[in-house]
Amino acid sequence: MQPYQTEKKMIKHIVMWRLKEFEQGHDRQTNAHLVREKLTALRGRIPGMMALEVGVDFSRSDSSCDIVLYSEFVDREALEAYQINPEHEAIKPFIGSVSIERRIADYEVSV
Repeated sequence: MQPYQTEKKMIKHIVMWRLKEFEQGHDRQTNAHLVREKLTALRGRIPGMMALEVGVDFSRSDSSCDIVLYSEFVDREALEAYQINPEHEAIKPFIGSVSIERRIADYEVSV
């Protein structure tokens, strides 16, 4: 008989933003690239973050967002710690100032 094993879970954290046409002295596309740079700079600097990917939309359709963040965390605690990490906190004001809408999904997957 095998001992009871709990299923290991990992967290996927996805955020999408629609940006203002003009803010902080830049157009929407420039701000999208600035947001991407700021988020990408977090790669390898957040404990418990296993992956980070940031993309800028090229379709520019009415239903698309301008930028998407895809990240993976070892567990819920790591995601919670990321939310209040000083490096993450430092970029939130800029992202908040240039965005008009934010959508988020956090979910667990078995590993």
